[in-house]
Amino acid sequence: MALNTQGILAAVTIAMYVPFLLVSLKVVSKYGISRGDGWVLLLVFCIIRVLGGCLLVAAEDITPVNTSLYIGGYALEASGLSPLLLCTLGLLHAIFRTPDGFPVYQRQFRLLQLLGMVALILTIVGISDEVGSSSSSDSEGNTFRRVGVILFAVLYIILVGICLHLWTQIRFVMRYRKQLLKAISVALPFLAVRTLYSILSTFSSSSFATATTSTTSTNDLSKFNLFTGEWQIYLVMDMLMEYAVVIIYCVAGIVLPLNEDYKSPDSYQDEYAMNRPQY
Repeated sequence: MALNTQGILAAVTIAMYVPFLLVSLKVVSKYGISRGDGWVLLLVFCIIRVLGGCLLVAAEDITPVNTSLYIGGYALEASGLSPLLLCTLGLLHAIFRTPDGFPVYQRQFRLLQLLGMVALILTIVGISDEVGSSSSSDSEGNTFRRVGVILFAVLYIILVGICLHLWTQIRFVMRYRKQLLKAISVALPFLAVRTLYSILSTFSSSSFATATTSTTSTNDLSKFNLFTGEWQIYLVMDMLMEYAVVIIYCVAGIVLPLNEDYKSPDSYQDEYAMNRPQY
């Protein structure tokens, strides 16, 4: 069976993210899980994209139509923003480490991670509720999805605020973490467009209707709909933005020798004041 446009885009996603998956796996092995920070979540994001693409391609090939495959693939697509935002949060947290590798501001970053996880849970619960609900409008699931994507937007704004704060304290940032901060700063505009697309897509319809259903959206945001909207917009605002962010992070993870920033505890008494342990 020939693939339609969505199926072709899903196949391209698989082809793109398999190399990213291998690179991110190498990055995780380079820094380890305990000091992996956002690198582990970058690997998780790549796995989600490959798995989601496989489900959508399989859904196109299997006859009769298996709606569950479409739901699974699109659910992974809709929830994929969470690990990408949390990956960025983890990389920013890595910049706050002391020269001996001591993590600081643990409580604050744990709360932000919790915010991202709550947004993800609301998105998944919302999708599950709408899929299992007989009513396609005004459902609790739709509310959950919209609250979830708003929390994603809030988390993104916080990430920008953390990044700006780090730039004001750049003289205290360790050598190679300055380069990591530059990489994150370059990636943030792409992540902004991706986050905006999630917002527009979520508010473009009152239900999580897959391409196999008859529900169509006719409001002003219908062209941003994940299922029935214009594929060109999805390609540019979703896929290409994600590719850009992942490429930037993968290159930074491979090229930057971040472990060389670590020093003995006695060496940071008068420098890197921002990175001293916080009690």
